[in-house]
Amino acid sequence: MLSQKVNLAPKARALRGEAKKARVVRGSRVNAMLSMSSGPATTEGFGSGCFKGAVADKYLSKYGESATLLANGNWTKDMAKADIVAKAVLDWAVDNGASVYCHWFQPMGSSGVRHGNSGQVHQSMFDFAADGTPFYSFTGEQLLQGETDGSSYPNGGMRATHTAGGYLSIDPSSPIFLREDTVFIPAGFVSYNGDALDEKTPLHRATTALDKQTKRMLKAMGYDVGSASVYANIGLEQEIFLVPRHAYYRRPDLQFTGRTITGKFPARGQEMSDHYMAPISRATAAFECMRQIQQECFKMGIPLKTRHREVAPNQYEFAPMFGNAISQVDQNLMIMQIIEEVASEHGLAALLQEKPFDGINGSGKHNNWSIGTSDGLNLMNPKQVNAKTGNAEIFPLVMAAMVSAIDKHGDLMRLAIASPGNDFRLGAMEAPPAVMSTYLGPSITEFMNNVKNGTLGTYTPQKKPLNFGTDSIPSIEVPAEDRNRTSPFPYGGNRFEFRAAGSSQNVAMVNTVLNTIAAEAFGIVADRLEKGDKALSIAQDLLTKHDKCVFNGNGYDPEWPDEAVKRGVWRIDAGCDAINELDSAKNVDLFEKMGIFSARECEARKSVLLGHYIGSVEMEALTMIDMINQHVIPSVKRADLGNPGKLNDAVKTLKGAIASIHAAAESDEHKAAQIARKMRLETMVSIRDVIDEFEGRCPPEDWTLATYQELLFLDTHPESDYV
Repeated sequence: MLSQKVNLAPKARALRGEAKKARVVRGSRVNAMLSMSSGPATTEGFGSGCFKGAVADKYLSKYGESATLLANGNWTKDMAKADIVAKAVLDWAVDNGASVYCHWFQPMGSSGVRHGNSGQVHQSMFDFAADGTPFYSFTGEQLLQGETDGSSYPNGGMRATHTAGGYLSIDPSSPIFLREDTVFIPAGFVSYNGDALDEKTPLHRATTALDKQTKRMLKAMGYDVGSASVYANIGLEQEIFLVPRHAYYRRPDLQFTGRTITGKFPARGQEMSDHYMAPISRATAAFECMRQIQQECFKMGIPLKTRHREVAPNQYEFAPMFGNAISQVDQNLMIMQIIEEVASEHGLAALLQEKPFDGINGSGKHNNWSIGTSDGLNLMNPKQVNAKTGNAEIFPLVMAAMVSAIDKHGDLMRLAIASPGNDFRLGAMEAPPAVMSTYLGPSITEFMNNVKNGTLGTYTPQKKPLNFGTDSIPSIEVPAEDRNRTSPFPYGGNRFEFRAAGSSQNVAMVNTVLNTIAAEAFGIVADRLEKGDKALSIAQDLLTKHDKCVFNGNGYDPEWPDEAVKRGVWRIDAGCDAINELDSAKNVDLFEKMGIFSARECEARKSVLLGHYIGSVEMEALTMIDMINQHVIPSVKRADLGNPGKLNDAVKTLKGAIASIHAAAESDEHKAAQIARKMRLETMVSIRDVIDEFEGRCPPEDWTLATYQELLFLDTHPESDYV
């Protein structure tokens, strides 16, 4: 890292020049779908990099099969069928310039640190004839399974160097996809003993539990889904920051930790709300970058439908159409990887961390979640449920069961969103507080209160006319319920929205938890229905005991967290404390009963999550030490800003705190995480104030770190010009 300001300007110019060249080269070779720069818009090429539907049908038909073979996972149990699929995949790969394959899996402890949040070993798809001539080859056995070193990934003690086996098996529910020269095969990852070493396998287990218990409940209420399957559908809203890459290279904290751990706030922030939904300026690289991201996702069959600016400067959002939670999680991981890689080709750096900058909004990943059947029934849609089942009792019973699940397992919901970056985001008037309540809205709340009091009617969502006060603009109809953006888990009409999920997260754990707690709740309802209890009686009991978690007010009200505690609603302020609840007796019983985790897996996953938190904070502290020694102190001396004694003392304080964390971690990871959290939220914040005060007095030519002004204003800062 350069320490002399005089060297930075030519370096920045060189970086911008290289970025411009990269954009020109990339633009010349990308024949993009949805192109708006020349010719008519077209949908041609959508999904050409995804082995499903018409694409799969074209290649499978050569071997007497069709894409219907892939409709379920039965083909994986027949090696002859697997060989056919492998041959078709090979033909497709070669036609598209790919000759490499990998099993693509999701190790634990990846969020915010592992590029792409995935593991993969690339293997060439060829073999040799007797005379040494190479030829393309790919077998069913190679397609179905793989092996790697399980001990080299975070595993919480479930693997060791002398017991290292880690095994991969294809996930047939998530399509094989192709990018550049490589075929990616989504796969589960377990130990030699069958312990889940990844994020995908538990989500599958939870989906199985949800399918089983939902079917039981519906059947007991007279509605048999038959051969249809039940699963969660999700839609994920991915928020990011795009910053100039040359400035990113002058921020060791962004490079190593994903967030700025120092930085004086500029004269302008988000106070004018001028960035939200504003035009994506073509005067900067952001527009072409976002367009290329959509184009690459489009080719891979990812319908990245929405793009827009978000609240904070240089903050943006993408959102796809909703779909099966398992495949949507997979797609989101690829979206994040593509965002990072494409940004670099446009002279930008994409920041996925939840709170890259102090003083402005951070980034989330709203997890819109519902439960549906493969034949099109959405259990969160009252109108559809009533029409398709003919039973008006189903929707209120589903909602009562969900209220009970939220109330009982708010600790697990809090745990699921306990990413390191959410330390700075939750409860900061930009994301819901660490209180696990739900918003139902006045009309559904009134309806559920009537159910609680013994009156069961039919809930019909209402709409109201909205007049614009002038005949020249037509009136429209809108939902009768307003939106509540302050609730962590509001019902938004046909789905719940888990607003507290973090932007850098693999949300597999989020959806594993939601599926599991819903499955348990539906199982409890099914038990009572099968014993002859009436639906109304069950709903009344559930609401009487659990509706304290329903809160339709302002979640940002500073009095609400204390009021929630008085009600008995789960409130866990510290993410590390929520993680510590993973292996509580209640939660181990839940996960074992539902077939999601064993007690051993709960303990191991807790260790991985705590270790991930501790490691993230330690990297931040070590980076702060380096920045003080290599940048801040030299700048203070060069600008003659006074005695840097406070900075030297800060380095000693940080080193002492790190030593305390290490000492505690030898016997108690939770205690070590608590010490790390205190260092992060108190000690490092105080030190930052000292650093930022020096920055505020330092002439720009003497300050070697990129400033917030350089990082946050692509539209206006001269060093951020697209050309």
